[in-house]
Amino acid sequence: MKPSAVRHALAQEKKNVETTLRRLLRTDRSIPRRLARAMAHSLFSGGKRLRPALLLWTYDALRQDRRRLPAVARATAVDAAAAFEMLHTYSLIHDDLPAMDDDVLRRGQPTCHVAFDEGTAILAGDGLQALAFAVLARLPSAVAPAVIRRVAEAVGPAGMVGGQQDDLDSEGQPVTAAVVGRIHRRKTAALIAAAMTAGAQLAGAGTGIVTRVHEAGIALGLAFQGTDDLLDITASSEVLGKSAGKDQAAGKATWVRVEGIERARRRTNRHGRQGMETLAGVLVAGTETDRLLGLLRMLWQRDR
Repeated sequence: MKPSAVRHALAQEKKNVETTLRRLLRTDRSIPRRLARAMAHSLFSGGKRLRPALLLWTYDALRQDRRRLPAVARATAVDAAAAFEMLHTYSLIHDDLPAMDDDVLRRGQPTCHVAFDEGTAILAGDGLQALAFAVLARLPSAVAPAVIRRVAEAVGPAGMVGGQQDDLDSEGQPVTAAVVGRIHRRKTAALIAAAMTAGAQLAGAGTGIVTRVHEAGIALGLAFQGTDDLLDITASSEVLGKSAGKDQAAGKATWVRVEGIERARRRTNRHGRQGMETLAGVLVAGTETDRLLGLLRMLWQRDR
């Protein structure tokens, strides 16, 4: 599928997800007004909705196999996809805090603690995380425990949160390429892989396929983060929609810092190809598969 067709499909899916996000955020009218505004500020600041799209397009690609009955309807899968965007946004709010990466720009907009205040930003992240798990808990009982367990592992202390701690601890310290890989696996790849895995689980895929999808998601998540690190060096703040050069200035653990730009680019491409090959091995041919693979290729070959 041509990149232009993938981008068009992604724009349509983004509208679908954002309609669901607005509905879910309005569900509880008892949320304090300032907190609700802060949550919405970061949630609707222009993200590409990549993780929801990965969940839904993995679901669609596996649904092409007519021998497989989906565990849930697509409308239910959209709710789960929206929960992943809430989790991702929560992580960005906290990542931008002064005590963490201390950034003032995200997606071309003031970060949450700049637009509101630090305390409100912390609570906005907490609120989105809790709301995400409340949404996932409404999945049918046949799939909810398995999905929630994997998501909790992906974002918890052995996953994204632990990766953030490793990232803080490694600033300005000597690191190896292997150490960088472990940080990237926890901090970024775990949630990307969990989104794709949830799509497989909600499509009714068996254990073997779910495992392979997760493996592919980890490799592609590493490629995604590798590209992010390269862009921090090679792209401008205007192009990125966030402060460029901050990773280098802070001495962040990246493959670029350890290996240089060219070797880091080769490593990133290697992870990307590995993930694509693993995923292609479990999908049947069809438009939905082409669309998913096209999106994944764009993730680690993007310029912003």
